Amino acid sequence: MLGMIPFVKAAGKGLGKLFGKDKKEAEEALKKEVDTHGLDSTGVDIRLGDDGTVDIKGEAVSQEMKEKIILAVGNIEGIEGVKDEATTKIEGRQSNFHTVVSGDTLSAISKKYYGTWKLYPEIFEANKPMLSDPDKIYPGQVLRIPAINTASS
Repeated sequence: MLGMIPFVKAAGKGLGKLFGKDKKEAEEALKKEVDTHGLDSTGVDIRLGDDGTVDIKGEAVSQEMKEKIILAVGNIEGIEGVKDEATTKIEGRQSNFHTVVSGDTLSAISKKYYGTWKLYPEIFEANKPMLSDPDKIYPGQVLRIPAINTASS
């Protein structure tokens, strides 16, 4: 996945004026957000850029964990992108990222990516613990769309 993952700067969880804080304090707020979700950031370095981006470097424990860390810091108001420069200890299939638009539902997103609405629970599970309810998504939010085998669905 390495590269820039775009986020909607005006959407997301508010952590106060993230960019009005001391840079070190803002980076600590980002790390605390990751910890709040119970994500394992061992080996991952999270740095705030001056341009509204976050840099993720180091070696994450897995592809899934790296992607969840990206979502946890990217879906914060004021962040417009995450630069993924991290590797992973355990390889995995890379997910797609989807930016929610007005009118989206997990069922509709499932239909778009998998050809059936029935796999929306896969998307919900892939975005836990950031999502607590499949009906509580919002425009501008970025979601993980895991790569799954849809041949049997």
